[in-house]
Amino acid sequence: MERAHGFQNQRLVVVPRPLVLEALNRPITRRLVVTDAGLFPAAADHGRYRPQGADETIVILCVDGRGWVETAGARTDVGKGTAVVLPGGTGEAHAYGAAGDDPWTIWWCHVRGTDAAELVEGAGVRPGRCIVPVVAADRLTAMLDEIVSALEKDQSPARLVATAGMAWKLLATLAVDRRVPEKGTPLQQAMNYLEERADGAIRLADLAALVGVSSSHLSKLFREATGGGVLAHHTSLKMARARHLLDTTGLTIAQVGREVGLQDQFYFSRQFRRLHGISPSAYRAERKG
Repeated sequence: MERAHGFQNQRLVVVPRPLVLEALNRPITRRLVVTDAGLFPAAADHGRYRPQGADETIVILCVDGRGWVETAGARTDVGKGTAVVLPGGTGEAHAYGAAGDDPWTIWWCHVRGTDAAELVEGAGVRPGRCIVPVVAADRLTAMLDEIVSALEKDQSPARLVATAGMAWKLLATLAVDRRVPEKGTPLQQAMNYLEERADGAIRLADLAALVGVSSSHLSKLFREATGGGVLAHHTSLKMARARHLLDTTGLTIAQVGREVGLQDQFYFSRQFRRLHGISPSAYRAERKG
């Protein structure tokens, strides 16, 4: 029989619903509040089925073993180092549970608030896609452990504010992780190549050939990951290097331009102004810190 909780060495915190409703009417926590959180180790027979979904957005991090999640009538396997995000308030059925032969160990939390939907969207979750890639599971584990530990102490308004910040960081990290290219992929290889050659010039066709994809496909990968094209990303790397040189050296504007591969001082200044809204000399003159 599938069970919702009651696992050996589990940790489980449920914030009383009257406190949740109060939090949703206060500054900060109306934007995000953790309503439930826990750890289920080696959760044999764990399973939940919600025919109408849940009011809360559910975040599950599998740190060991295996499980599954079902949304929109399709079941997906969940393995170690994988996150699941189920949006709240959709009214759509979902189910999830541990694998019978290797039950998962999961950290999890439920959240509500006005920011939840936007954070979920940022993580790339959409109908039929609730699995989110994770770059560093240990980092997310530490965040969830911090949330659970905090709520185990008390559920005061101050504690709910603190855990709201932790949960916001958790969801924001998932949003960032999906944009970080996996090691060995054409996107990751191309980004590394551009970083190493921020002082040079590149041709899109040459870079695409180097990483083994078409120019159009590489451009698509960059747009999805950065919001812009390959050349725009390369220019942003050049400008980051230029800012560093302007802040930390006495090089002239022309010399800084040459250091980032832009031999024409006026072209460099135009590119810098286009990105920053001010000239390199005005940027250097600004008081910082």
